Amino acid sequence: MQGLWLLMPLKRLNFSKANEMYKIIYIKTMYRKTLIPIVFIALSVVYYQANGQTLISLEKALEIAGQNSPDIQQSLLNLERYKQSLKAQRASLKSRFELGVTPFSYSNERKFDEYNSKWFTSEHTKSSGTFSIIQPFLPTDATISLNNEFGWMKNFNERTALDGSIIGSTTKSFSNNLYLSISQPLFTYNKRKLELRGIELDYENANLSYTMQMLSLEKSVSQYFYQVYMAQMSLAIAKDELEKTQQSHDIISNKVNAGLAAKEQLYQAELNLMNAKSSLQNREVELENIKDDFKSFIGIQLKDEVITLADISITPTQVDMAIAVQHALEARMELRQKQISIENSQFDLIKTKAINDFKGDLNLSIGLFGENEALANTYDNPTRSPKVSVTFNIPIFDWGEKKSRIRAQEAVIKSSELDLENQKIQIELNIRKVYRNIQNLLTQIDIAKQNEKNAQLTYEINLERYRNGDLTSMDLKLYQNQLSEKKMSLVQAQINYKLELLNLKIQSLYDFEKNQPLVPTDLFSNQK
Repeated sequence: MQGLWLLMPLKRLNFSKANEMYKIIYIKTMYRKTLIPIVFIALSVVYYQANGQTLISLEKALEIAGQNSPDIQQSLLNLERYKQSLKAQRASLKSRFELGVTPFSYSNERKFDEYNSKWFTSEHTKSSGTFSIIQPFLPTDATISLNNEFGWMKNFNERTALDGSIIGSTTKSFSNNLYLSISQPLFTYNKRKLELRGIELDYENANLSYTMQMLSLEKSVSQYFYQVYMAQMSLAIAKDELEKTQQSHDIISNKVNAGLAAKEQLYQAELNLMNAKSSLQNREVELENIKDDFKSFIGIQLKDEVITLADISITPTQVDMAIAVQHALEARMELRQKQISIENSQFDLIKTKAINDFKGDLNLSIGLFGENEALANTYDNPTRSPKVSVTFNIPIFDWGEKKSRIRAQEAVIKSSELDLENQKIQIELNIRKVYRNIQNLLTQIDIAKQNEKNAQLTYEINLERYRNGDLTSMDLKLYQNQLSEKKMSLVQAQINYKLELLNLKIQSLYDFEKNQPLVPTDLFSNQK
């Protein structure tokens, strides 16, 4: 950055000596571009470091604001929520292993046998376990499961014989039931696919919201940052005005004491000096107020003393309006969010069409069941147990409910599509305006530089006239005010250019200074 070499020598000087250094350097190099802002920065560094204040750059301010902003923290939590939801949804599509165990089950019942007109007692003792592998099948929304149920059972039955005697029998056996089952919905939408896509869109939307909030935060922090910087510059210029006013006061005071000038000119010089001191005090108050607002916004303690350090030297940036518009229409996150809203509305339409709709379910189960008193012989005489069932839900008449709901949802989709097209037009209009502003600001910067140089020369010429007694204190004050005004106009024009470039970056999501897009690669690929 041009002129930063001034920082090191000025750090070794006190403030009054730094002012003398400033005058010498400025007179020798007043035709150099961007020197004035850098000298003011150097003077501010000397002054504020002497008072224990901390330098803070725009990048550092953005970092602090990002860490302390409640909106950013909330957005990050929201992003983490949808990230974990998406992770859980994808995990639910993988094979799930389940084990159900019944270590002990006992029952004792007294029942009446109507056929034999006899009472009997039944006692059951059982222990079993079921192991299942459940696999959702995403392409068709089917559920496939492999189950194995193993158990041991002991039955004791006690009944009364015809002769009145009590007969009891006990049986023990091992059993194993291995079967495969499939459940397939028919003639309806794929719920799993719809849920997965919905969560993916929610996660993408959360990413977009976070990025948009970061860009919005960057714009707000930059505005506060440059407000503080402008106040610092205004204070530095007020100090310079006070020094010049003190100089002119000393000149006229010496002339009055020597009888070379009328005493009323000294009165005017004293009034100008008092006004310069008052203006300096006002600038100090304004700076402290703006700094408090800045510290409060980015989230640092009000008692911390800071000074903003910015490079406002301007290097004209090549901006291609066609590229800016094209990239904005492809990557603007508001557009993508509206597209996501349209997709979600289409999902709702799919669900609406399924209301009172013809649909069915297919359930298939096939396996082997074996039972034996000896564990090793469980499958000596296996039993096949196939099961097949098909069920249908056939609506007959719904009084037009489904038709009306579909039309209502189609209207929602159409409205969202119109909003999307209007948003595209508005984005292009804004970028075209920003582009023209940037081109105009470059011209305004050149004009402000020339005005500042002319005002400096005019002031020096009239200062010499003042020394020679050809100009009054009031007239010299006008030229001094004009010089201060032109200095501030140049700084303001340079800051406006930087803020407008930032605005273009936010509008187009393309950084023309670095010649690179801002949209994360994974999101842009997902949108494509």
